[in-house]
Amino acid sequence: MEMIAGGGCDMNKHKKAQTAQDEAVAGSLKKIKNKFIVMSGKGGVGKTSVTVNLAIALANKGYKVGIMDVDIHGPDVPRVLGINKEMLGVNADKKLTPLAYSRNLSAVSIESLSASKDDAIIWRGPVKHSVIRQFIGDVEWGDLDYLLIDAPPGTGDEPLTVAQVISDAKAIIVTTPQEISLADVRKSINFCKTVKMNIFGLIENMSGFSCPHCHQAIDMFGTGGGERTAKDAGINFLGRIPFDPKLVTCGDSGTSYQEAYKDSPVTTAFDNVTKLMSELI
Repeated sequence: MEMIAGGGCDMNKHKKAQTAQDEAVAGSLKKIKNKFIVMSGKGGVGKTSVTVNLAIALANKGYKVGIMDVDIHGPDVPRVLGINKEMLGVNADKKLTPLAYSRNLSAVSIESLSASKDDAIIWRGPVKHSVIRQFIGDVEWGDLDYLLIDAPPGTGDEPLTVAQVISDAKAIIVTTPQEISLADVRKSINFCKTVKMNIFGLIENMSGFSCPHCHQAIDMFGTGGGERTAKDAGINFLGRIPFDPKLVTCGDSGTSYQEAYKDSPVTTAFDNVTKLMSELI
């Protein structure tokens, strides 16, 4: 009988804790106007770079923006933003405070909770599900115009958790033009339809390259595949982001490409996508 009573007590504590976290998650989400999950069917398409640069472009327009890095096993957002040496703080209400990139942009990542940035995260699905919920309910996001969620490639635990917990999140799917990437993107599109997640649109990244010597346009990965895929699937095509090696260099060094190259085709392309996003406000 004592074991039963003890078990019942533990169960009640668990239910109370679960209810408290449910309320915290709901409370945080109410303060966020627009939520976007940035997805890709496969790795290597520049998804994190797209997420970060969309966030910076929105923040530069004066919007309050947060980035939630749910790529648990490969968290790169802090490094791309240049804030990877910082750790998440705790406020007076015992909530985590996001890392501040600028007055309008902040971010949360598992990397900012790790003592060593090179530690491997070896977690199963239920633990990742719990951490993502904590990234919402236990973080003091405040009032945001946009929350951009950087998800790992594919259709696994992390995007599924986002679909379940943030029911009004919209998907931005990133691809490169070549067919092998587009085949995986079609799986992401079908994932969104299966979990009833609204797809905001598709971005074709690394689309075209201007030779710095002869200035001739070179389609290293092809071009137009993303637009054709979006048309075939009946979803919005949000635009093409040209390939620029300087974007890679800036990401590696944690500096803002858009600040350094304000008039570049890449900066213009990100600005055009965020204009479509800002129509939601």
